[in-house]
Amino acid sequence: MIVEDPTRDSVRTADVGGGIEIAYETFGDPADPAMLLVMGLGMQMLAWDEEFCQALVDRGFHVIRYDNRDIGLSTKVGGGPPNVIAGALGLTGSARYTLNDMAADAIGLLDHLGVERAHVAGVSMGGMIGQTLASRHGDRVASLASIMSGPGGRRPSVMPRLSVMGTLLAKPPVEREAYATHLARIFTRIGSPGFDHDYDRLRQRVLMMYDRCFYPTGTARQLMAIMASGDRTAELRRIHCPTLVIHGKADKLMPPAAGEAVARAVHGSRLELIEGMGHDLPLQLWPRITRAIADNAARAKPAGHAAVTA
Repeated sequence: MIVEDPTRDSVRTADVGGGIEIAYETFGDPADPAMLLVMGLGMQMLAWDEEFCQALVDRGFHVIRYDNRDIGLSTKVGGGPPNVIAGALGLTGSARYTLNDMAADAIGLLDHLGVERAHVAGVSMGGMIGQTLASRHGDRVASLASIMSGPGGRRPSVMPRLSVMGTLLAKPPVEREAYATHLARIFTRIGSPGFDHDYDRLRQRVLMMYDRCFYPTGTARQLMAIMASGDRTAELRRIHCPTLVIHGKADKLMPPAAGEAVARAVHGSRLELIEGMGHDLPLQLWPRITRAIADNAARAKPAGHAAVTA
């Protein structure tokens, strides 16, 4: 049985230029400060649970979630899959785009919505896109929450763990039920050991995303975009908005050292390491994480004033 996305009728699309259309959805009052949520590798905007979005609405934000290019209902760039093995070795010539292009998509979405400045929260690859937004489009970012993310590059201390990457890079099953089981098992493996897993809820969410759009080639192109963007430490030093770095101490995919490296590079950032948290957003942590995002956003100053970065 197909698992319908209950919010699909409220999804809109924005022409952000360069032949790219971005699917998005909003929650809350447009008069409230905008909070742009940027999802990670191969994940559709549905991975930002509606209850998580509502928790941010309840804290006074107009929440925007969207599908990155090459995923969900947004434009598929086209062409064959890139050579991710070559990319892992530093040969990224087959990359169709970089994180800079994905950040430009987000700016195009904000333009479409008439949002001058937004608070930005991103997880994993979404955190990298958020970092790129804050460093290259600083006048558009009021605050940044970089969650379970890293600075990029090939330093072993900040790279995703190869033992887990092998599982993620395995060709996913095409059949619907097998795919749901495959992805749910991955997230159970990389998820938070210190918190209970709602396996059935996770599996239903995966089925919903599969029925909405199954496109693993896009995930491979997004991964190549990350690798082609290289080490962004120098860019991180150009971020001046209030920045919060959240990372799980038990993250089996992106080591805590990656989050620590981001926090060191961004002047005045705040680092929150969470015991028992892995590479996911466990339900039990939503109140803590949404509160931390809101508290960081409160450090921002109106446009034309210096941000509070200490």
